[in-house]
Amino acid sequence: MYEGEENRAAAHIDQRQRLTDAGLDIRNRRERDVAFRRASSAPTRSANVAAELCPIAKTRVASRPSSYASAKESAAVVIAADVRTERLVAVASPSLPARAGSDRHERVRLCAPMRSVTRSPKMPETPLTRAQLVRGRWRTTAGVAALALGIECVAAHFDGIDVDALSTYRDGVVNRMYAGLTGLVRQHGITVVAGHGSYLGGRTVQIDDARHTGRFLVLATGSEPQIPSTLQLSERIITSDQALTLQTIPARAVVVGGGAIGVEFASLWASFGAEVTIVEAQPSLLPAEDPWASKQLQRALTKRGICVRADTAIVSATERANGVTVELPGGDTLETDVVLIATGRAPRTSHAGLSEHGIALENGFVVTDDTLATSIEGVYAIGDIVRGLQLAHRGFGHGVFVAEHLAGLSPVPPSDEVVPRVVYSHPEVAAVGLTEAAVRERFGMATAVVYDLSGNAKSQILGTTGGVKVVRAGGKADDGPVLGVHMVGDRVSELIGEAQIVVGWEALASEVGRFPHAHPTQHEALGEAMMALSGKPLHAHG
Repeated sequence: MYEGEENRAAAHIDQRQRLTDAGLDIRNRRERDVAFRRASSAPTRSANVAAELCPIAKTRVASRPSSYASAKESAAVVIAADVRTERLVAVASPSLPARAGSDRHERVRLCAPMRSVTRSPKMPETPLTRAQLVRGRWRTTAGVAALALGIECVAAHFDGIDVDALSTYRDGVVNRMYAGLTGLVRQHGITVVAGHGSYLGGRTVQIDDARHTGRFLVLATGSEPQIPSTLQLSERIITSDQALTLQTIPARAVVVGGGAIGVEFASLWASFGAEVTIVEAQPSLLPAEDPWASKQLQRALTKRGICVRADTAIVSATERANGVTVELPGGDTLETDVVLIATGRAPRTSHAGLSEHGIALENGFVVTDDTLATSIEGVYAIGDIVRGLQLAHRGFGHGVFVAEHLAGLSPVPPSDEVVPRVVYSHPEVAAVGLTEAAVRERFGMATAVVYDLSGNAKSQILGTTGGVKVVRAGGKADDGPVLGVHMVGDRVSELIGEAQIVVGWEALASEVGRFPHAHPTQHEALGEAMMALSGKPLHAHG
């Protein structure tokens, strides 16, 4: 409305008058401007919202005129004034929008009075004290809402998951990635033949009715869910393939298998409000990982309400009209809506004609040498059909290696020991290299340290717990290369890149610990662990 230097004074006078008319008398210029924007915005003009969320400003704010009957439902952050102290009070509303304002012009000084700010009488009273509002520090209004939410002073209502919206979002991401890849394939002049293929021997395959022969042949048929002999697939007994396309979120779920896939689905469904039980035949979850990481994960999942039945095998699962009855050893039973079979994945080689035409297999996996060459000259295999980690990025690395090898280059043969492993649960588990037991078995001695994420500022901000464990060979007086890194905590997957370089380049803990890590980040935890492993712990007690 006002533009130019000559109109600024008039604008400020007008703003102050409008605030006074609305029942807000604020003398500080910055606080006045912020309150003006909030008082003038439609989502926060409701007197009822301000009265419910800010009782200490009730007398003045309640008298403000309002023409927005639905403001209570759409309010974001209410900025009101305690007329007795002339201080601003920031209160988050019960229904936060997807995006709250956070530009530099919306900064407010959190100077709440000594009196606590409480929620609506309809909500349980959890006070926002002056200390909790971090008096005297600057935060954006969006940050105020986040702060309040972090200390559980915002009433949030969970009414369920919109499965259709979830599916639309998922498919959108997948389709965009797929479109990008197909575009790259076309750009490089690669011919794609769609259809069912089978191996005919030599370097020839048949796709439907057409045969194709190349100078080289690379097998990459992938994997499929492995089904135990005691279980049969049905409408309610499913694999991860069907779980991804469920139209509803199960109220109760039994997950058979405590590996990466089972843990991820269990964590996801629990976040969606389901009652989840994991049944794992091995003594612990993630049996291939370091026992420390497995124990940390199981403790965290248990705290979230996920029941873990380790060292337990499924006897049978019987589908009934309204659910599934799962029988366990000793006569125990579990009643559930869905049974997810997550007992691993098997190589998809049984119907491709491989063994019939001379390709050597071992338990379904293609037998290869260090260059990923099979028993037939000119034929290579990559990805999940080669025994080892069944991970997408491992298959990607295999493909790059074979392509460079066939081009006459001298690539380094791939090793599973430098392939990162991540479980995308809550909390996450990320690891690369050897476990402590594997290091001890291979080298006779192992030294390991664990840095607890409770001492990491960024982890405190995120509200996550867990730790970083680093392992090397030798005793405490030695300084050998780091051979394994194991991490548990939210967002630790973002640390695995640095850990992979450390293990892959056989770096010394004393070398890595010497680098300052940015603060505040979770990378600091990795640096602290390296310092401790090298005998120079910094932020360590005792």
